[in-house]
Amino acid sequence: MRQRIASLLLLSFFVLASCKSTKTPYAYTSETLQIVPLSDKSFMHISYLQTDSFGKVACNGLIYMNGNEAVVVDTPTENKVSEELIEWITDTRKKQLKAVIANHFHDDCVGGLQAFHEKGIPSYGNYLTLQLAEKEGNQVPQNGFEDHFELQVGNGSIINQFLGEGHTRDNIVSYVPEDQLLFGGCLVKEMDATKGYLGDANVAEWSTTALKIKSTFSQLKIVVPGHGNPGGIELLDYTAQLFQEP
Repeated sequence: MRQRIASLLLLSFFVLASCKSTKTPYAYTSETLQIVPLSDKSFMHISYLQTDSFGKVACNGLIYMNGNEAVVVDTPTENKVSEELIEWITDTRKKQLKAVIANHFHDDCVGGLQAFHEKGIPSYGNYLTLQLAEKEGNQVPQNGFEDHFELQVGNGSIINQFLGEGHTRDNIVSYVPEDQLLFGGCLVKEMDATKGYLGDANVAEWSTTALKIKSTFSQLKIVVPGHGNPGGIELLDYTAQLFQEP
């Protein structure tokens, strides 16, 4: 009987420990914005977009801080939530927000861009992103670059690079060498995700692009998709397999 009770207590301990370990350690949370630490200097921000086809969708972005500076990749989905994010970075964390970078031209990347512009924070996207955002009637980044743009942040840097079409014709990825961290945006899928929205996609090239990202940043350890949970290099393998020609 004692052995049975001891076994039940041990089982309860592991269940509780498991539940505790899976709880998301938010650095900040509200009804409209969550910020999740990925390392000492990199964070994932999560905001929400109401869509006709998929309902309310959680959308990821990246914050990278080094020294007294910070950069954001992808805005929250609307200006009010962008203001909330900017306040957390500049007032709570006391960082100078150096730039915001758009992964591609959709609303889940540029929907809150105006709030950054009103604060005098410069925005960047590749030249095709600027063209497509303007054509779509979305907010447009102020500064364009070709296929590669590296931005100094404190003593570190973030590399923004176009490596091929996939979710859109203009989608880039952003890599933080210090953390061996890749923000893939909607070009990268979380594990077991479906193909999602394909209205602007190049499905034929998507798998090739995912494998090119993997070979270009072969040292990466953390991969953040545009929607869903972060993981490792397996997210690129899964994305490549999902869009592989039958």
